[in-house]
Amino acid sequence: MDSAVGGNQTAIDFLNQRFGDRLTTNQAIRDRHGTDESYHAPKAPDAVVFPQTTEEIIEIVNVCREHRTPIIPFGVGTSLEGHIAALKGGVCIDLCQMNAVLSVNAEDLDVTVEPGVTRKQLNEHLRDTGLFFPIDPGADATIGGMTATRASGTNAVRYGTMRENVLSLGAVTPDGRYIRTGKRARKSSAGYDLTRLFVGSEGTLGVIVDVTLRLYGIPETIYSAVCTYPTVDDAVNTTITTIQSGVPIARIELVDEMQMRALNKYSNLGYAERPTLFFEFHGTKAGVAEQIENVRAISDDFGGADFASASRPEDRSKLWQARHDAHYANMQLRPGAKAWPTDVCVPISRLAECIAETRKDIEETNLVAPIVGHVGDGNFHVDMVLDPGDAEEVGRAVALNDRLVARALEMDGTCSGEHGVGHGKVDKLAAEHGDALDVMRSVKQSIDPLNLMNPGKIISL
Repeated sequence: MDSAVGGNQTAIDFLNQRFGDRLTTNQAIRDRHGTDESYHAPKAPDAVVFPQTTEEIIEIVNVCREHRTPIIPFGVGTSLEGHIAALKGGVCIDLCQMNAVLSVNAEDLDVTVEPGVTRKQLNEHLRDTGLFFPIDPGADATIGGMTATRASGTNAVRYGTMRENVLSLGAVTPDGRYIRTGKRARKSSAGYDLTRLFVGSEGTLGVIVDVTLRLYGIPETIYSAVCTYPTVDDAVNTTITTIQSGVPIARIELVDEMQMRALNKYSNLGYAERPTLFFEFHGTKAGVAEQIENVRAISDDFGGADFASASRPEDRSKLWQARHDAHYANMQLRPGAKAWPTDVCVPISRLAECIAETRKDIEETNLVAPIVGHVGDGNFHVDMVLDPGDAEEVGRAVALNDRLVARALEMDGTCSGEHGVGHGKVDKLAAEHGDALDVMRSVKQSIDPLNLMNPGKIISL
């Protein structure tokens, strides 16, 4: 027996004695915990354990370290770059039973939660306080997972990403210590910014066990609108001008013709199958009216038509749910096919150029690949719908993804605006970060010298 495999089994035997029916080696459950929403091949862990406290996580980490057993933290498995695949086997720590809202500090506009709390659960808990948490990646992801992957979403253009909205967090490090990365103060110049180090670390530096978040007041008025354009360039230029004009828009989302066709069919929307922007405005009644007037004028300059409102809560909900379901809608374009979503982010001044060249690339490769994006912050997604059994088609998709990333980097952008690295984009980091990647590797080796925390993700050792 391989020594690593033997060590994994010994660790699992120890943990089984301690956790009983909260540890499982059932194949179906293991498979579920090695599979995310990505195109990348799944890889099941050797066991899944369900802790309920930070102290139990410390126990699990100590046992795994003693037996050199890999550890993979797990939220709900909605990641898109193979983040949770157990590439070297090991123990998956499912945090779903740590799902308590620990404290709400309404006066300070912050909340502390356990990692298994989902974003919808949190906002339901906050409903009567007049506050909400705005980061909305689409899926009902856990706060721990959103923190670990530095999640973003449709509201990021106004409210930022998890990077801007995590005040501090608690984590169990690979040596079995519980650390807090900061206090609840809104700013600090005391020491290294460990909070930002753990936000986006994808489980490679420790297990996040509690998170303190910024909250915001629920806007007095919320208004959504949909507008179609003659071309994608017109829609993108409307976006760029809106942002450069300083309109404090909450959401501005692009869907191209193919994406709109998929949304209409999947979500029964009935919009014209043209390049389209989804808008949302937050503020006072007068402030929202002014925002709408400004954006409508900009939109008119670029041929915008049918500036249709969705002001009723039920209409807004249907509109944004359809946007969040884009990935699933795309798979219906080719029943039985698999969708490979990839994303990049560029400075907004280069966005129109980047999307135009990418659309030309899609046409030349003859792939079914709708474009949808959080274009207010320069981030867009290409969802390649393909037959994974067709090696030639997969090869075209790989080439398209490679050119997309190279183009974004050439424009001083990034290989991923919000999907993260996982193991799907590990090979893209050297081109983006250069010698800084060696510094990242040094940090990983210093905190996790045995390479037990989610090995094979972000940093290749």
